[in-house]
Amino acid sequence: MFTGIIEHMGEVVALEKEQDNLHISMRTPITSELKIDQSVAHNGICLTVVNIEGDVYTVTAIKETLDKTNLGQLEVGHKVNIERCMKLGDRLDGHIVQGHVDQTAKCTDIGVENGWHTFTFDYEPSQHITVEKGSICVNGVSLTVVNSKKNSFSVAIIPYTFEHTNFRDFEVGTTVNLEFDIIGKYITKMNS
Repeated sequence: MFTGIIEHMGEVVALEKEQDNLHISMRTPITSELKIDQSVAHNGICLTVVNIEGDVYTVTAIKETLDKTNLGQLEVGHKVNIERCMKLGDRLDGHIVQGHVDQTAKCTDIGVENGWHTFTFDYEPSQHITVEKGSICVNGVSLTVVNSKKNSFSVAIIPYTFEHTNFRDFEVGTTVNLEFDIIGKYITKMNS
């Protein structure tokens, strides 16, 4: 379980294909605090630490994960949003995030406002929806939806979030991971 509050950005230092799997090696300032078998969210995707060597750790993404997320587009040098799972008893600063990406979306517009940025995303039609002022997780970042439309929404990013996540690397056309609000998913399922 995660909150969508990004701790650090990690840097991809190696990618290794093994059959349909992709081993992703990351360098982060928190590597020394990790342990093998620990769950860590990478752009919102919960992956298990399988190896640690110095300041680099490795996780493995299987075909299912690669097919449904943007991890298959990673290259050495890319920055990835990193969050460790929450501790029981801590504040829930974002919203409940499982680390299970529902689908990807494309960035269709980036606006630079007077003190903040807006990002608009379009996603393929699905049973998932966004609601105005509801929660959405984009590349692992807990955000509030603005301008919710069918298969499209926008988010407003404060300068701190822009500087401390990989939102600063987004361009029109960037593919991102989406995890829709768990409460909304249950309500949608009950009404279908």
